Amino acid sequence: MTDQVVLHGMVLSAAAAGEYDKRLVILTRERGKIVAFAKGARRPKSMLMGGSRPFVYGEFTLYEGREAYNLIRTDIDNYFSEISEDIEATCYGCYFLELADYYTRENIESSETIKLLYMTLRALMNQKISNRLVKCIFELKLLTINGEYPQMFECVSCGANFPAYFSAVKGGLLCENCAGKAGDAAMMDTSTIYAMQYTITAGMEKLYTFIVKDKVLEEMEFIMKRYFNRYVEKEFKSLEILTSILK
Repeated sequence: MTDQVVLHGMVLSAAAAGEYDKRLVILTRERGKIVAFAKGARRPKSMLMGGSRPFVYGEFTLYEGREAYNLIRTDIDNYFSEISEDIEATCYGCYFLELADYYTRENIESSETIKLLYMTLRALMNQKISNRLVKCIFELKLLTINGEYPQMFECVSCGANFPAYFSAVKGGLLCENCAGKAGDAAMMDTSTIYAMQYTITAGMEKLYTFIVKDKVLEEMEFIMKRYFNRYVEKEFKSLEILTSILK
């Protein structure tokens, strides 16, 4: 054991370790993604039990070791307990945590991703916005934070304004002239393009303040699915479970 540190963040995953311990992956503002062990957290009366589960957001006091941290105390700001009471919301939430885990790294400041996760989990509890739209917004904004989002403001091939077709192969929107050269180009509704442009540019507090018509939502889902299939080299278990329960 060396120094004691206080980090702010959210538990992305928790797994059994040994007979009574837990191995946590915590996304922190200050140090990015870390691994921490919660000694005795699986004992019935452990003080670490409540703060050693996914979705917990708060302040983590830890001892910093050579290869991992050891959790001393968690001052919890939000359990997001409402999510765990809804199987669909839980599946969406687990997917968001898994996706954040995929995109974050150790020793890289992650305040924007933490804020996005927090605002997204709150949106899951808002009955006025569909979980499907929350998913599209989260995926696109996370790609934006990491600089890997599709070009949604001009033709990705020639730079022309007012493009109306999307191509995953080309990595974004195409104008009518360039669309004919891309085998996967599909025409998009103007409202879909505006919704995605807004998501890319909006501040975190304003992300989940709009709703869309069914056609626009279907097109957003189409774009994100095609884009992820081409550029994200991972199969997400939580997404497979989510897809199965929504069938």
